Amino acid sequence: MDKKKAIDDSEPGPAPTRAVDRFGFVKQEQSSSPDGLPKGRSIHEREREERRIRKWRKMIGVGGNDWKHYIRRNPHVVKRRIRKGIPDCLRGLVWQLISGSRDLLLMNPGVYETLVIYETSASELEIIRDISRTFPSHIFFQQRHGPGQRSLYNILKAYSVYDRDVGYVQGMGFLAGLLLLYMSEEDAFWLLVALLKGAVHAPMEGLYQAGLPLVQQYLSQFEKLVMEHMPKLGQHFVEEMINPTMYASQWFITVFSYSFPFHLTLRVWDVFLYEGIKVVFQVGLALLRFCHDDLVKLPFEKLLHALRNFPEEATDPDVLLPIAFTFKVSSRLAELQKEYQKGPEGSSETSSSRRHQPLISKTMSRQGR
Repeated sequence: MDKKKAIDDSEPGPAPTRAVDRFGFVKQEQSSSPDGLPKGRSIHEREREERRIRKWRKMIGVGGNDWKHYIRRNPHVVKRRIRKGIPDCLRGLVWQLISGSRDLLLMNPGVYETLVIYETSASELEIIRDISRTFPSHIFFQQRHGPGQRSLYNILKAYSVYDRDVGYVQGMGFLAGLLLLYMSEEDAFWLLVALLKGAVHAPMEGLYQAGLPLVQQYLSQFEKLVMEHMPKLGQHFVEEMINPTMYASQWFITVFSYSFPFHLTLRVWDVFLYEGIKVVFQVGLALLRFCHDDLVKLPFEKLLHALRNFPEEATDPDVLLPIAFTFKVSSRLAELQKEYQKGPEGSSETSSSRRHQPLISKTMSRQGR
């Protein structure tokens, strides 16, 4: 507690009561952007949503008991429904089922409590310092040392002890914060473990290890995909000396949970947890494709601003995700990964990318939802 007191003066207090959107984010007074669902839905739309929820409940069963059986029998149905979006009232449960975190929780009773209560972390002060920067406009995290901030601290501290090689990196707070909005502390912790340790898909811990090795690899792969799928834009980036470290690092580090509309973030995460990291590449390519004709005309400063501030229409999940799914990248990503890992090109790119890491860190510390 003394460590927390040491930074009390630098942390903002709770914000005055203001209107919030349906996800719990304080509404911007001048914002006209939707919060993912029109307020005045028609009876027909409500009935359609209720039917969709009933289908999902039938698919997962009570407490998720039927999930594994259904997914073995109907994988294509599951994939199609997830791409359309998981009902918000079932999202937390389904995320645990598709990530493998529910199994980790059941196999490790009492472990989370031990990590939180009985262990200490070298990252505790750093975590406390960053807590107020994670989703600062969400009511759950606005109260200093309130329930949201305490839960977020507990998860990040526990993970920094659970995996001391990774410890704590600021971007992890956005992952943990997002998960906390849909599940309990312990459930969120094990989902974070499932992601970083690779319970279902490739481990993500390299995104947060010293030197951010997996970030460098992903940015190298993404740069090549841009050149292959949009050569005109790729060449324009070369001419303007724009590389992915300048705009796409946080896409991978936070899986679009930072600085993008929340309803888009949720839809991306639905697919990400089921299909893996490829969706981050697909969504990134879709953003560039959507804005392609404008981006190729912009000089350096305006281009960089545009790449960090996409227009509202580009971030509509019902528009963006269908574009994203047109990019078939799985086999090419595997090829590019092999090229990156075996060639001298990989080490030179890593060295080049590392020069931008202070930029990545400072950008993330200044901004947030």
